[in-house]
Amino acid sequence: MTFDKVKEIIIDTLNFDADEIKPESDFFKDLKADSLDVVELMMAVEENFGVTIPDEELPNLHTVESVVKYIDEHPAA
Repeated sequence: MTFDKVKEIIIDTLNFDADEIKPESDFFKDLKADSLDVVELMMAVEENFGVTIPDEELPNLHTVESVVKYIDEHPAA
């Protein structure tokens, strides 16, 4: 499942507690990530899923669920 893999990436990349990460978690408000954390996370997501996330999409990807949805809608070629 995409959510589980994204959650794993968040735990590995940003060292967050698994209990804190829910689909509706906002990276900035709930997980207290900064913009550098989010860029690092998106790079890890791109690498793990083989997708490319254009810079103009980043403002739309502020929750765990939005990242999962983006991956599901843009499978690797």
